[in-house]
Amino acid sequence: MSTQPASNMSNQGKVLLNAPEVRRTLERLAYEVIERHGDGDRLALVGVQRRGVELAKRIKAILEKKLDRQIPLGSLDINLYRDDWTRLDSQPLIHKTQIPFDVDGREIVLVDDVLFTGRTVRAALEAILDYGRPQRVELLVLVDRGHRELPIHADYVGKKVNTSLFEQVDVFVQEQDGRDAVLLNERP
Repeated sequence: MSTQPASNMSNQGKVLLNAPEVRRTLERLAYEVIERHGDGDRLALVGVQRRGVELAKRIKAILEKKLDRQIPLGSLDINLYRDDWTRLDSQPLIHKTQIPFDVDGREIVLVDDVLFTGRTVRAALEAILDYGRPQRVELLVLVDRGHRELPIHADYVGKKVNTSLFEQVDVFVQEQDGRDAVLLNERP
């Protein structure tokens, strides 16, 4: 998960992925999902609010075009499942969770923008299990920046980047930020 909301993100920084590279990376990730799931008859996507949802929508479109079938899509807000929200300076902004399909027996691909400590993924897994018991949950991330605090890894990774704890990975998506880009910035 990106460490800063879009309104606070710097427009400067080292470009990790530009718009065409984001598009190609999402296409490659979608093909990797097809390789593992074949015709995708039990496949469903769940995007983590906020940018993970937009990425999941794009992957869904690619999958549906290639598989010639509808792929269920859900969105997940993990804020109430966070293990650190009592330590936050402000209350988290709560977004909608919508899982409009039966989770039981599904092969779910959880989609997020950045994998960092693993705590967002832990919260997302807990939230998904409140909706049922999937056969499998896999993780797809646009960027893996390392520094895990929990034993969590991504099954599908767009770009792996070695970062320091004094840096942040900022993901911009057209739907929310007016452009597609992934930048590496110094933490404020």
